Amino acid sequence: MITLTEQAALKVKDMIAEQDQPELTYLRVGVQHGGCSGFSYSLGFDTEKNENDEELIQHGIKVLVNKEDEPLIKGTVIDYKESMMGGGFSIHNPNAILTCGCGSSFRTATAEGKPEEC
Repeated sequence: MITLTEQAALKVKDMIAEQDQPELTYLRVGVQHGGCSGFSYSLGFDTEKNENDEELIQHGIKVLVNKEDEPLIKGTVIDYKESMMGGGFSIHNPNAILTCGCGSSFRTATAEGKPEEC
């Protein structure tokens, strides 16, 4: 469904290690309505798995994706790049037909969302 690159996984592992309960911590990947293009990505940590969550294991990291978000992010690759200006996660979603200039929001052909002003 989604793929974490090795670089992204290393960064996520470092971040999970800083959480209060790292052994119980999941990486939650999803989408929310909003953003310039209709949907925004959400990445965060959670210690609870809901019955509507799909659990994946990527490079030893427990990843949760809400089943309703699956069609919008199926095939997505999450990467992490270091540069002289710092580092950051990048998301490549093959379902996106339009992305915002900042790369944090997108629109798909099957679920266009309601775009907001950038």
